[in-house]
Amino acid sequence: MKIWRKVLIGLIGVLLVGGATYFFFRPYNHASDSGNISGISVPNSNSGKSSVSSSSGANGSVNPNKIQPVTHIFIIMDENQPASLITGNSPNDPYLSGLIKQYSLATNYFGVTHPSLPNYLAITSGSTDNTTTDCNPPSAGCIVNVKNIADTVQASGRTWKEYAESMPSNCYAYNYGNYATKHNPFVYYADIINNKARCAANVVPFSQLQGNLSSVKTTPDFAFITPNLCNDMHNCSINTGDYWLSQVVPMILHSPAFTTQRSLLFITWDEGDATNNNVATIVAGSAAKQGYTSNMFFDHYSILSTIESLWNLPPLTQNDKSATPMLDFIKPTGN
Repeated sequence: MKIWRKVLIGLIGVLLVGGATYFFFRPYNHASDSGNISGISVPNSNSGKSSVSSSSGANGSVNPNKIQPVTHIFIIMDENQPASLITGNSPNDPYLSGLIKQYSLATNYFGVTHPSLPNYLAITSGSTDNTTTDCNPPSAGCIVNVKNIADTVQASGRTWKEYAESMPSNCYAYNYGNYATKHNPFVYYADIINNKARCAANVVPFSQLQGNLSSVKTTPDFAFITPNLCNDMHNCSINTGDYWLSQVVPMILHSPAFTTQRSLLFITWDEGDATNNNVATIVAGSAAKQGYTSNMFFDHYSILSTIESLWNLPPLTQNDKSATPMLDFIKPTGN
């Protein structure tokens, strides 16, 4: 027993001396001891995690892809042309062909339904709002009481405008010549059309666009542009619409807001044909990639999701919440 007692005491002594030696003379490790305070080792919360370089967006979000900021987002919605007719190689649309080669094209982008009006509601409210026809004017019983992109944009402190070509006066909610209310979604939302001052200030004739683009201060953060029934390719040819775009798009892209700030312009179509709702969608502007094509699936909810992602806006419905945002079309900050 005396022998075993001596062995046990010897082992304890070795352990005590070895432990003390390690504690006082161990190598200093910055990773494991970055939280060391007064000789007390504090666990490092970043231990074992990789460091990711990221940029912080205007509203505080962390964006590892460095895609923010994007200051202005414009949408031009054209009419009733399948993607097969807007390819970037057609003699009928020379301006669009050049724009596609210069900027970005989504080849696998779809309208969400037929006919026109539900698509306009989808891209601005995240739902067709149970609308299945081109009910127009809205006073015919088509007004919907839902939250829309204008609401969330305005709530974030940003400005917005709907520019409707051939609309005779601000917030005009009746068909007039080549102006069709079914292509102006904002006169269908109850909280806009029933608020006359708000509607008149934001739903304006297209003729006001050029003046608003003259300075960054007067350019809205978000704009939805509705060409008239001829220039949107609904009643007139693709070539007619292409010529209209050749006059309007440079005015946007060369404006102070698009040349001095990172800004985006989406050009899309409401719907394709009866058998295939695939439509071309072009992403242009100072924040858009150049010479880029994607065949990833997108639809009208994707543009809405893109705006919400870039500006940290809450989703309007499950449709835009689950849609894939088109962030791959945006060039990283500093490029």
